[in-house]
Amino acid sequence: MALQIGIVGLPNVGKSTLFNALTEAGVSVAPYPFTTIDPNRGVAAVPDSRLTALAQLIGPETVTPASVEFVDIAGLVRGSHRGEGLGNRFLAHIRDVDAVAVVVRCFADPDVAHVDGSLDPLRDIEVIDLELILADLGTVQRRLEKARTAAKARPRDFTAELAALEELEGHLQRGGRADAWASRGELEAALAAEMHLLTAKRRLYVANIGEEDLLAGGSGAQAVARLAEAEGVPCVAICAQLESDLAGWDADEAAEYRATLALERSGLEALVWEGYRTLDLITFFTVVGGQEVRAWSVRRGATAPEAAGRVHTDMQRGFIRALVIHWQALVDAGGWAAAREQGLVRTEGRDYCVQDGDVCTFRFNP
Repeated sequence: MALQIGIVGLPNVGKSTLFNALTEAGVSVAPYPFTTIDPNRGVAAVPDSRLTALAQLIGPETVTPASVEFVDIAGLVRGSHRGEGLGNRFLAHIRDVDAVAVVVRCFADPDVAHVDGSLDPLRDIEVIDLELILADLGTVQRRLEKARTAAKARPRDFTAELAALEELEGHLQRGGRADAWASRGELEAALAAEMHLLTAKRRLYVANIGEEDLLAGGSGAQAVARLAEAEGVPCVAICAQLESDLAGWDADEAAEYRATLALERSGLEALVWEGYRTLDLITFFTVVGGQEVRAWSVRRGATAPEAAGRVHTDMQRGFIRALVIHWQALVDAGGWAAAREQGLVRTEGRDYCVQDGDVCTFRFNP
């Protein structure tokens, strides 16, 4: 299953507009809460100049980029942890994703009502965090109850778990997110994963700004950026409405318009790349004759057989070895044959950890 980033936030912050721009899926967008009921899913290509360079070298029939799957999840409101609004469905859907992009409204628009009546990005983040923390607290307390019952029969088996869960319960009750707690050790990380804790998921912030704030960012986006920096997580400022509009334009015309706004690249590119990094993904490439050049995503630290399995499960099962060269070395050499003549292609075994930018050919027993 592909790794997923959930687009979350309060109603009317621009989540579905952003999703449209990312995936060009054309989902329903309207200026009232809960336009999104069931989550929409779409795939966004990861822009990569390395893939472009390899394609220019090889001249293949097909060029396939890596991708990130985004999920547009219904808006969260106060009381979602108790089932208010679409709370229960929201929480169930967010538990399934690998990371969350918290979209925060930083634009003013009298035609789009704010669910709390006024613009305050940091307050909105506090609302989101509070609801997720309270939902996690309920999950932890249910797990504690089960562990205490089981510990009556086998106290030694549950001593460490009980201590960890009680510490987490207090941490959540004090308003802390589970991500800091989960990073303390293997037991904490394992418990957070087992319980699918919402506040333990990787996150990034998306400050949805108006077009007039594209250069300076605006005070709201700046406040979100400072918070993100303090938490050590990424933050991307983006005008979702502009990006959604430009997604339907010819690529050259869109680039020209961005140039008039002094924008070096699409805000979507920045968001996709930050999402990619948030999932801790790296990219390797495969070249199939002169037919296809393709980028693949794997988790950082993946071994050569695991990377081979991304191409085809048979390659992982029958893995023998991998022929590997860095993409820049391949481009500089002028092609695979020349690179082999120059001794630039390495043979790697099962324990090799694939590196970002590797070009791989896998040998396997079918």
